[in-house]
Amino acid sequence: MNLLEEINSAISIFAGFMWGPPLLIILLGGGIYFSFYSRFVPFKYFFHGINILFGRYNDPKDPGEITHFQALSSALASTVGLGNISGVAIAIQMGGPGALFWMWLSAILGMSTKFFSCTLSVLYRGKDDAGNIQGGPMYYIENGLGKKFKPLSILFSLAGLIGCTVIFQSNQLADIIRNQIFEPNGWFSDNVMAGNFIQGLIMAFFTALVIFGGIKRIGQVASYMVPIMVVLYLFAGLLVIFNHITEIPSLFSLILHDAFTGEAVMGGSVGAVIIAGVRRALFSNEAGLGTSDMAHGAAKTSEPVREGLVAMIEPFIDTIIVCTITAMVILSSGVWEQEGLSGVTMTTTAFIKELGGFGKFLLLSAVLTFSLSTMMSYSYYGSKCSGYLFGTKSIFYYRCFYIITIVAGAMITIDLVINLVDGMYAIMAIPTVLGSVMLSPKVMKEAKVYFKKISNNSNN
Repeated sequence: MNLLEEINSAISIFAGFMWGPPLLIILLGGGIYFSFYSRFVPFKYFFHGINILFGRYNDPKDPGEITHFQALSSALASTVGLGNISGVAIAIQMGGPGALFWMWLSAILGMSTKFFSCTLSVLYRGKDDAGNIQGGPMYYIENGLGKKFKPLSILFSLAGLIGCTVIFQSNQLADIIRNQIFEPNGWFSDNVMAGNFIQGLIMAFFTALVIFGGIKRIGQVASYMVPIMVVLYLFAGLLVIFNHITEIPSLFSLILHDAFTGEAVMGGSVGAVIIAGVRRALFSNEAGLGTSDMAHGAAKTSEPVREGLVAMIEPFIDTIIVCTITAMVILSSGVWEQEGLSGVTMTTTAFIKELGGFGKFLLLSAVLTFSLSTMMSYSYYGSKCSGYLFGTKSIFYYRCFYIITIVAGAMITIDLVINLVDGMYAIMAIPTVLGSVMLSPKVMKEAKVYFKKISNNSNN
């Protein structure tokens, strides 16, 4: 076994350990707690959150850097991405069709989790060493719970330095371009690594053009890219679903049956189905992870609950809508039962099988847009972690490191990428959920005041 294989094996063991029953209890248990503790009240105001999103309550005098729509777009630029295209395929490969049910459940619970954590990100905003307003788990843990809990903030930020890189996105983008463009044309057939390296450099260049402009530029770019990429991808997916419309009820039946039997998984393990679904749901919608909390913490608002309501929309769009469409395409095409297909290759094969060259074009366009938008927005999260740990002067150097990891991600194996990122995500989720649970009474106190205000205004 060479050094790289030993590293890969060690990281795989680490990720497997981190994603054991305790973490699942924290994530699912946290979502259940937030849902019942709030008595599902935030769900009642779901459409109110949509009104907030489209600027009905915007006030340019409110503190913050970006609008509600830009905050959601920045967060969706990271959540609606390759996790929806490649992550769903990986979930089905690892846990069978039943994994999608656990993704749905995680998303519904995740809506409550995001309401609490993103409300806290505004409620307990802090300032960095340059005096700029900042939000995120590291700030609401330290400011809300006190200095004695600062180690949790440091733990989150340290894991975020690696977890908030985009090695998964650059890896999968390089994979699809190599399979669908390079190999059919015979490009770099004698030196695959050189082709991956060149791809990584191109990705890094375009990402660098945006990320050194900070959250305002990221928010502006994301607010244009995200709606386009979502509509484009949904259009392609719905075309496939329409062609198999009579099969959809039986596919939902398959998902529900497999979710509680695990028959599509080697050994028939229901536990493996649950783990696959929850892991990929967290990777996709980031509920309980704490990353999107940092984007929402920069929103222009003086009402923390408003941002919590906007944040609730993310898991619904990301998992309930986009991931479900991806899964229906994969299942209805039958490619999920083929040997040797995984990740973005499985999804690509499904679209090409169903839509031919048109499907290939649509998917390549969506993958390119998804990947680049995620690469741009995620840099902001890692920069915040670096600024919290080492001061704002370190952000420039972190962004340079971030650019380098894009190139590295295009060149390493998918197994190493998934295990490394999953391991860091697990570490980030622990302080995020624990901090949100401990501060949940503060959120409900704020929510009661806000919802009463909304009710009084609607009655007048």
